[in-house]
Amino acid sequence: MSSPSVCILTTVWNQVDKTLTCLQTAVSLTYPHPVQLLLVDNGSSDDTVARVRQQFPQVEIIQSPTNLGFAGGYNLGLKWVLERPFDYIFLINNDILIQPDALTHLVAAAEADPQRGMVTGKIYYNGERQRLWSVGGGIHPLTLEIVDKGDNQLDTGQWDTPHAIDFAPLCAVLIRPGLLRHIGLLDNGFFLYYEDMDFARRARQAGFQLWYEPRAVIYHDVSASSGGQHSPNERYWMARSSVRYFRKHGRHWWAIVPWRTASAGRTTLRLLRRGKTAALRAYWRGLWHGLREEL
Repeated sequence: MSSPSVCILTTVWNQVDKTLTCLQTAVSLTYPHPVQLLLVDNGSSDDTVARVRQQFPQVEIIQSPTNLGFAGGYNLGLKWVLERPFDYIFLINNDILIQPDALTHLVAAAEADPQRGMVTGKIYYNGERQRLWSVGGGIHPLTLEIVDKGDNQLDTGQWDTPHAIDFAPLCAVLIRPGLLRHIGLLDNGFFLYYEDMDFARRARQAGFQLWYEPRAVIYHDVSASSGGQHSPNERYWMARSSVRYFRKHGRHWWAIVPWRTASAGRTTLRLLRRGKTAALRAYWRGLWHGLREEL
């Protein structure tokens, strides 16, 4: 029996060298079936498209004239994929590096149960390859925040058991097309950040299972797309998208409001101590814009 068909989808905005490195790991997979590589160029101003075409002519490229954001860029690609008979979609950021056998393990885990709509793997920090970045996570029922399990832990085998999760980061996740047909695409209102939490909640509310497969090993260069942690751009979109997420899904406001107020205070103090005044201004501007935008 032939292996299920997979389309690997990534979206990029500049960062050509990082993108080429990511694609090299994608074409080096040992998955026993040819995979389709699809790249959505989100209005890059560098020579990303030309160099990808030169080095990886097998990659299908969709070009957007403007930057549609994370959700918007991926939705452009997801629409293309859903028009074709793929069994799975492997969503990856362009700052992801994939171990050769990772896709094989992800697909095997998904095939084991048709209710598994999303499967993610064991994701490490790329700069410190024994330190965990994500093993999936839970979502607190009251505050709606991610309950991290392995973040920043050294891997000693403590997360080597596959299990169901509440949250799977979209930086590297296998998705069943039937899930998208059931709940819809990503929310375009999340330009950057929190689109994965929104999507995970919608998937679980629709009855799909999210799964963690530790044999699928992946490395992540964190926050590369936003200019780095605590940059003004990162702080702005993290704040704005968080407000959108809590406005959209919040039910227990008696728990959420105090939690978010305390979080805003902690973030403000942390940025002040580090002298990140531009990032602090961007953070509060993001909160304000998140409160005012339409859902």
